Amino acid sequence: MIPVFLGVAMLTFFVGNAAGNPIDLIRIFLKNPNPAVLDALRHYYHLDRPVWERFLYWLWDLMQGNLGVSLSGRQVADQIGLWTITTLELQVISLVLAVVIGIPVGVYSAEHQYSKGDYAITTVAIFGYSMPTFWLGIMLIIVFSFELGWLPASGASGISYLWGGSLFTDWLLHLILPVAVLTYVTLATIVRLVRANMLETLRQDYILAARASGLSERTVTYRYALRNAITPVVTVVGLSFGAALGGAPATETVFSWPGLGYAFARAAGVLDIPLVQGITIVITIMVLVANLITDLAYAALDPRVRID
Repeated sequence: MIPVFLGVAMLTFFVGNAAGNPIDLIRIFLKNPNPAVLDALRHYYHLDRPVWERFLYWLWDLMQGNLGVSLSGRQVADQIGLWTITTLELQVISLVLAVVIGIPVGVYSAEHQYSKGDYAITTVAIFGYSMPTFWLGIMLIIVFSFELGWLPASGASGISYLWGGSLFTDWLLHLILPVAVLTYVTLATIVRLVRANMLETLRQDYILAARASGLSERTVTYRYALRNAITPVVTVVGLSFGAALGGAPATETVFSWPGLGYAFARAAGVLDIPLVQGITIVITIMVLVANLITDLAYAALDPRVRID
């Protein structure tokens, strides 16, 4: 994890500096900044030093939890916390729903291979796997927000949608459409993977032996077959969770969901390099931790995996 983190940190810093002199970018953003402010910023960014030395200063600040100051004048770390929580609300709910629905649906599809239900499930899964999230989000907004007027089209809250005066209901209504998009896309991947692995596992000799011993079909399927077929699914779920923590910029931008992905897209649009770098570093740490948890989960789920 440490070499990967350092590699990403180097790329993040040097690519960010390739966008141009930070002072020039700030001058564009602030229009007519005070010369004293510019001098203070030059000192803050150590522009009198070579770029490799500036990187070491930046890395040292990073190790102390200082992600820098955005062009708005606020600390990057102070802004990222709220965006991270909002992103987790959306992404964790979507991922949990995708796993809870996707695994049984994939198992059913494998058990009823070449049936009408199997054909329907695989068709819907392939459609979801191939479909851009931003397109699906726009279609749902057109139907359920503009045409039917049932659900809000953007944001995480809004006074006009306080149905029954409940803040929880308002939050839930804003959550439905973006959660539906992310759940469907992730669900399609999980269903296809579970189905493929279960088809292979159900043909193994030990499964035939378990059936011959008189065990119920449910016990054979979920206690023996699924446990051995689920390891690749754990990989996908772990990577999906890591990617989800990145905020799904396309989906969050379509729904104006105030999370990390939406903030990242807006910061990139105005060349707020410190904010872009800070969000990138936070996402990197989250993805690395998610991958570590995924590796550790292998040993618990698959008895063939052991850690020396």
